[in-house]
Amino acid sequence: MNLTHPFLDADGDKLREECGIFGVIGAPGASAMTALGLHALQHRGQEAVGIVSYDGHDFCARRGLGHVAQVFSDTTILTELPGAMASGHVRYSTTGGQGLRNVQPLHADLARGAFSIAHNGNISNAMHLKHELVNKGAIFQSSSDTEVIIHLIATSRYPTLLDRFVDALRMVEGAYSLICMTPKRMIACRDPLGIRPLVMGKIGDATVFASETVALDVVGADFVREIEPGEIVEVRQDGRMTSHRPFGKVSPRPCIFEHVYFSRPDSIMGGQSVYEVRKRIGMELAKEAPADADIVIPVPDSGVPAAIGYAQQSGIPFELGIIRSHYVGRTFIQPSDGARHADVKRKHNANRALVAGRKIVLIDDSIVRGTTSMKIVQMMRDAGAAEVHMRVASPPTEHSCFYGVDTPERNKLLAAQMDVEAMTKFIVADSLAFVSIDGLYRAVGEKSRNAACPQHCDACFTGDYPTTLTDHGEKQTDEGQLAFPVDTAL
Repeated sequence: MNLTHPFLDADGDKLREECGIFGVIGAPGASAMTALGLHALQHRGQEAVGIVSYDGHDFCARRGLGHVAQVFSDTTILTELPGAMASGHVRYSTTGGQGLRNVQPLHADLARGAFSIAHNGNISNAMHLKHELVNKGAIFQSSSDTEVIIHLIATSRYPTLLDRFVDALRMVEGAYSLICMTPKRMIACRDPLGIRPLVMGKIGDATVFASETVALDVVGADFVREIEPGEIVEVRQDGRMTSHRPFGKVSPRPCIFEHVYFSRPDSIMGGQSVYEVRKRIGMELAKEAPADADIVIPVPDSGVPAAIGYAQQSGIPFELGIIRSHYVGRTFIQPSDGARHADVKRKHNANRALVAGRKIVLIDDSIVRGTTSMKIVQMMRDAGAAEVHMRVASPPTEHSCFYGVDTPERNKLLAAQMDVEAMTKFIVADSLAFVSIDGLYRAVGEKSRNAACPQHCDACFTGDYPTTLTDHGEKQTDEGQLAFPVDTAL
């Protein structure tokens, strides 16, 4: 299922999770299973894909630009990735971050042997660390912040690889879920706050790790549990498993936007069905922001569960007022505004017979720049809607994310520049409302947001960042001082 936003334009008017990771150890044909798992995670990254396997003697790698089905379209390619251990990665990239050199998993030969790493998240002090490493003579092959972790491991003075790994992670700040491979083991871990997700499953004697439970479902693995925040799980080739918790106990802050948009609705996140949480967000939205309307219409596909919840709570009928074609490519690759607009019309069309003369409630998951919402509202008016009321299944996105989400700069976020009244006029709606931050927390099973100790990372809504943002601070105070930019889209 492709959850890329239907109206995504050249401005990138949508928050994008920047990667998904998958790994398996102890399964014959591990690379084929990894390709299948990555296909289930395709919504988390659609610009590049890579798989690295271990055949008992050497690491074998294949990377490419495009979707999993494009890069691994020829099944003979997977025969070039033999072995019972493999890991893979799907990614987006930011401006300047495209190209094969940044496609993961990355691997290198270290003093203690070969090492491979796949990373979901963003190291928020990567530029600072890279500057220090380059001054000491390090040579980087990519602009990915993930490579910083490899160099930190390589330069650590601890005797064992696991100790070097922990030593490296103690020096980084930000968000990371990692799947690493050595000739003897697979290592999976999450940062101490657990900002980015990672789960573990079993299929026969094999152990599987993935960004979401849906990838376990697709490969036929049974869900075992989530990797806990700050936990390092080590699985050896003979199946022995060891759990390490070297960072002490910290109150976790998993990303709340996983529930709103990033995860597939058929995944389980934090012990809860993502689909059911999104329905509850819609119910909270209906309680907080009722509308005098005839029908509830989702913005497909990401707005559907919240729209169902809104309709059930409000008693207003749910209808498919926007029909999507599943056979048109992504709109943002079109070269001109005219071609892009035509492509939007080919991909989605208003159900005119349903919309004409009706007062409608449009449900979407978020508003970023606002250009998308403006187009949707205009589409409904062109189809004859009597009134268009916009309801959003997340609070206003006022702040940038520095933890692995491709967020525009803050001065390009509509909610950072305007209040709700001004935003309503900008998108030309009859009314506009967002679910409250407490309403969102209630939908994910909390009574409300604990301001003293928030239960999730919600910085994109509140500006309450759970970690230090070293690179951002240095950029703000001394722009241009650091001459070694890092691609932070993983």
